[in-house]
Amino acid sequence: MKVIAVLAAVVASAAAFTPAPAAERATTTLAARGGVDPLDPSIGVTAPLGLYDPLGWLNPDKDPASSQATFHANFERRRAVERKHGRVAMVAVVGMLFHNADIEFPGYLSKELGIRFADIPNGINGLFSVPLAGITQIFFFCGICELAIWPASNYSGDYGCGYGRPFVPNFLDGEEKLQKLNVEMNQGRAAMMGIMGAMVGEMVTGQTLAEQVASGNMIGYGPP
Repeated sequence: MKVIAVLAAVVASAAAFTPAPAAERATTTLAARGGVDPLDPSIGVTAPLGLYDPLGWLNPDKDPASSQATFHANFERRRAVERKHGRVAMVAVVGMLFHNADIEFPGYLSKELGIRFADIPNGINGLFSVPLAGITQIFFFCGICELAIWPASNYSGDYGCGYGRPFVPNFLDGEEKLQKLNVEMNQGRAAMMGIMGAMVGEMVTGQTLAEQVASGNMIGYGPP
């Protein structure tokens, strides 16, 4: 039942993870330049919002951080942060859906403590069920990725992995790369909203996403 409920949630949310076509202005500009810059402000400028900059920070004169002598006081830093947060959120959404469907690794998470992967509860409570050694390993792994493997100082987000099949890099350029960058940006934004919504819904209802879908109790609006 849980598997069916989660799969239904995935299908229902597919439209939210499908980006709109790129803006014509962005396409023309990038095509004329003969390449695609991942840091171009036009990346992610798609319908229906278009260029969403309500505070006008793309204009250095209006950006309050421009007067500070810090490396993060610019658009490139903010775009890199947005892209990385989106990537992390996409992984989080996929992991949440798998775990809510009770799809876990076989074997033990900690054989010494007798904790199997299947023993970790779904939802936020699962975080507090992982042994301290496990949380420490996750923390250090993320730190190594952030500092060495995929350094945060690389604002482009291009770590030489290419795009495509696992372990078979596929390097893109031109209109195809522009479309993929827009897909990534919009899916990342949807994933950030999705994982935050799932967490808030669980806190409000006391139910995981699968339990909410199965009972019809989506964020408190439905039967208990």
